[in-house]
Amino acid sequence: MSDHYFSSKPSASSARQLFRTELRGFALAFWTDSGVFSKRGIDFGSQLLIKVMDIPEDAQVLDMGCGYGPIGLTAAKLAHRGRVLLADVNERAVQLAQTNARQNAITNAEVIVSDLFESVGAADFTRILTNPPVRAGKAVVFSIFEEAVNRLRADGELWVVIQKKQGAPSAKKKLKELFAEVHDVERDAGYYIYRCRTPVAFMDS
Repeated sequence: MSDHYFSSKPSASSARQLFRTELRGFALAFWTDSGVFSKRGIDFGSQLLIKVMDIPEDAQVLDMGCGYGPIGLTAAKLAHRGRVLLADVNERAVQLAQTNARQNAITNAEVIVSDLFESVGAADFTRILTNPPVRAGKAVVFSIFEEAVNRLRADGELWVVIQKKQGAPSAKKKLKELFAEVHDVERDAGYYIYRCRTPVAFMDS
């Protein structure tokens, strides 16, 4: 069976390449490789999320499914007085994200291997960001949403980017079961950015 970007140990031969870009006014450079998501450059959905995500300078951020790090490392630049945890099941992607943090002199970010939230622990975050692995299936995507609720502070927010043809309507329905507020922050080229606030669990407690 061929590798997926959500494989823990991609078997594809390594072929690293470096590209440079500007995100939220920061000049950044990223190493990428075969066997990781969007290896030829930052995908449109991630770019859209990066463009609109609201990251306070002291935010405590989790980037779930970080890939080689563009979302989480940009968040670290924005949250220069905060901390960012980047997590991915793909060990090659995690190694790249660690390299990219050093490449861009980012010192307030940590990158870990984690099968979804398995190694995240009980830390609470003010922001959780995700471009979920839709090809891993709806159950995996919904699990990310459900577990995010348990890792957010009462005033925290979950930010999601998802494509309409890859399940945006059903994702929004699920998010509305978990959060009292689900806002469409941006729509572009079939991609939706959802900003989710006030977990229902906090309202019921």
